[in-house]
Amino acid sequence: MAFSTPSLLSSCSAYRLNPLLFSHRRLRIRLSHSHLKPRFFAVAARENDVFTSPETAKPFDFTSEERIYNWWDSQGYFKPNLDRGSDPFVISMPPPNVTGSLHMGHAMFVTLEDIMVRYHRMKGRPTLWIPGTDHAGIATQLVVERMLASEGIKRAELSRDEFTKRVWEWKEKYGGTITNQIKRLGASCDWTREHFTLDEQLSRAVIEAFVRLHERGLIYQGSYMVNWSPNLQTAVSDLEVEYSEEPGTLYYIKYRVAGGSKSDYLTIATTRPETLFGDTAIAVHPQDDRYSRYIGRMAIVPMTFGRHVPIISDRYVDKDFGTGVLKIIPGHDHNDYLLARKLGLPILNVMNKDGTLNEVAGLYCGFDRFEARKKLWLDLEETGLAVKKEPHTLRVPRSQRGGEVIEPLVSKQWFVTMEPLAEKALQAVQRGELTIMPERFEKIYNHWLSNIKDWCISRQLWWGHRIPVWYIVGKDCEEEYIVARNANEALEKAQEKYGKDVEIYQEPDVLDTWFSSALWPFSTLGWPDVSTQDFKKFYPTTVLETGHDILFFWVARMVMMGIEFTGAVPFSYVYLHGLIRDSQGRKMSKTLGNVIDPIDTIKEFGTDALRFTLALGTAGQDLNLSTERLTSNKAFTNKLWNAGKFVLQNLPSQSDISAWETILACKFDKEEALLRLPLPECWVVSKLHCLIDMVTTSYDKYFFGDVGRETYDFFWGDFADWYIEASKARLYHSGGHSVAQAVLLYVFENILKMLHPFMPFVTEALWQALPNRKEALMNSSWPQTSLPMHASSIKKFENLQSLTRAIRNARAEYSVEPAKRISASIVAGNEVIQYISKEKEVLALLSRLDLQNIHFTDSPPGDANQSVHLVAGEGLEAYLPLSDMIDVSAEVERLSKRLSKMQEEFDRLAARLSSPKFVEKAPEEIVSGVREKAAEAEEKITLTKNRLAFLQSTAVVSK
Repeated sequence: MAFSTPSLLSSCSAYRLNPLLFSHRRLRIRLSHSHLKPRFFAVAARENDVFTSPETAKPFDFTSEERIYNWWDSQGYFKPNLDRGSDPFVISMPPPNVTGSLHMGHAMFVTLEDIMVRYHRMKGRPTLWIPGTDHAGIATQLVVERMLASEGIKRAELSRDEFTKRVWEWKEKYGGTITNQIKRLGASCDWTREHFTLDEQLSRAVIEAFVRLHERGLIYQGSYMVNWSPNLQTAVSDLEVEYSEEPGTLYYIKYRVAGGSKSDYLTIATTRPETLFGDTAIAVHPQDDRYSRYIGRMAIVPMTFGRHVPIISDRYVDKDFGTGVLKIIPGHDHNDYLLARKLGLPILNVMNKDGTLNEVAGLYCGFDRFEARKKLWLDLEETGLAVKKEPHTLRVPRSQRGGEVIEPLVSKQWFVTMEPLAEKALQAVQRGELTIMPERFEKIYNHWLSNIKDWCISRQLWWGHRIPVWYIVGKDCEEEYIVARNANEALEKAQEKYGKDVEIYQEPDVLDTWFSSALWPFSTLGWPDVSTQDFKKFYPTTVLETGHDILFFWVARMVMMGIEFTGAVPFSYVYLHGLIRDSQGRKMSKTLGNVIDPIDTIKEFGTDALRFTLALGTAGQDLNLSTERLTSNKAFTNKLWNAGKFVLQNLPSQSDISAWETILACKFDKEEALLRLPLPECWVVSKLHCLIDMVTTSYDKYFFGDVGRETYDFFWGDFADWYIEASKARLYHSGGHSVAQAVLLYVFENILKMLHPFMPFVTEALWQALPNRKEALMNSSWPQTSLPMHASSIKKFENLQSLTRAIRNARAEYSVEPAKRISASIVAGNEVIQYISKEKEVLALLSRLDLQNIHFTDSPPGDANQSVHLVAGEGLEAYLPLSDMIDVSAEVERLSKRLSKMQEEFDRLAARLSSPKFVEKAPEEIVSGVREKAAEAEEKITLTKNRLAFLQSTAVVSK
């Protein structure tokens, strides 16, 4: 989660903090200025071998990343520096499960949130990123139960206290795995403020939230349909149920019509015949003529000793599925449950909590649900009630944790009434208090909240926040109970109502993990100790970052809880990122074997390459991750490293005080200073200033993909490929090297600043290698915006680039040796000639021209008909003498031989296409392929003939 402008990012929240808030006596965060103020020891870090330098290491050393990270942390750089004075920026990390290990989804949200945090830190805001982990009730309990099973111990053999003690022991031993892996990604969190959803502060917040919601009449107990896990024997949330397409069976069964003849029966098709004992009606579509005569009569449920159920009509029935007859089992189907409540049908539960059938199933009582299915079908066949069975693809609900098939089951649970909470969350978007990015998710958010169901918040587990409800011994637990903040308060309330001798016991269930997660953004910042008024100062510029797959389960609930308890939306913007898929666009899964491990990826490609790859996605869109992309961005890291090597090699030594005074005297923040620069320098500085404005705007809008692409293109395309090469004309051949040195340093250090949020390790290492660094890059100031840029110089240098490209292309076309210098005549108007001629050395260097034989003129040269004519742009041409580039006679001979071979190939293709036997009988795709090859060959022949004719005419002229 992140907090500060537009978008649903990847599970964090950012806050605008009131510095006064942190002095609140009861606030657990305790931010003191002396504790937060960073110390700068960049030089000491270099002396202690924290960093490697391009001067000593050929590529960037990935193994130095952990040293750099530990150095940042040891210097206190991750703590907010409140002395900066501007509005603080805070993110509450979406807490990963304490049982987890890093996957690409985690890598995505950590990368995006760290980009935001590092950017705002460099912008001068006191920045705090609060990390933490979630106790993950079901997942953690399952892990520990499996561990105990390996020791031959069952949970039921332990008391609740003994079991939870073992869970805490496991957490202390293994629970830090994902935290360490998140650090490996470069997350600049303040780890001194790490939270756990079961720690004291957050546990108090959870209990307080339950009590207040109950006091407002928004929490109640009741029996309703839930997702039930028979193995874990607990209700689970919709998010913890995963649906998979699996092969199964569709069973066709006869239901006789009561009082009718043998031919009066309805055939139903079901995938779960064992649930027929819970049937309370048979339904058909009101316009289905096949069954209209039976509507209003009774059907006999098979194998129930003649139990009757009504035959009803409802448009809910799909006439085209199966036989068009539907058995209504409201106790074991979500849709049937809703229909039964609408029509007033009774609800029968045929299943025990462990997945076996209960006494309602008669002779099948005690059988496991799947075993009962097999036995029941055999019995139906014997009684003549089985019609047939056929293969059918099922959409099977499975537990995300245990993998077992989930059962819809009516169960007594605790619920939160959502409608009044949802209404406020809807209004927050309508009033513009909350912006969702991408915008299309706003419709989904509104739809879900407009059709919201009450939230089942109880779980039948031992690990978690125990529900703060106490029952009275000897009293009906559904009618008499006490809600309190602790056992002492509960006992006092019970004694006031029932007398001093009353005995109480606590509700055994715990709260849904998502209940505590919904409180995470503000409970990590001190709620309920901090007043509502203080919290209203947090939110105006906060951003939540999370995956779009949990928009409803987590984000919407945080919005509702934030408004309910603090009176304000806990973030102003929600940034949604997509899923990470494999190179083929498939969801990563162990079954497919396409899971990419972030830690393994870091070892092979480096953290910076992984982060840069992940950050190039578009908000809300899934990202296909491939080895090719990672390889490309690893090359980008190396290109950056090599550029740093070039800059360092061409700067004066630190002992050359005079040279450094000259370099440092060069300023580029005034237009007059810019115009005094030579054309290549004016061009690259102007382009840099354009980039700074574009990139800063993209950062502020959370268009991170645009930031990455714009900076990548400038660095590689403009700085490395063009300016570094052009600077060599100053550095190696002529005067003006101090200006080139100043521009190289100025542009490169600003590139490092803009790339640092994406690629923190390599940029920090390069920054520390530059002379006169007095602070860490992560604490340096963001580049100044609205700096001067000279559009005319940009256009002029683009003309020089076009000319260079044209000459390079001609050299490649004629296979000129790379080291060979050739002459050229540049033809243009006086204005163009004037500025290009000033950069004669740069042109010669970039185009590999003979510096002494470059001629500038306003008309074609006398040997134009023996030269290659190039048009670089409007009013800018070049003539390259052929004799400088190739041996014309040898080239004519070579092309003649090549043309002969090309003609032979074309003739073979043409012969095939002229054969009716081939055209009529060969597959269409093969014929089409031959036609394409023939067309391509013909085009090449034409081009070669033209080239040959030109060369032959040139040879004649020369003779």
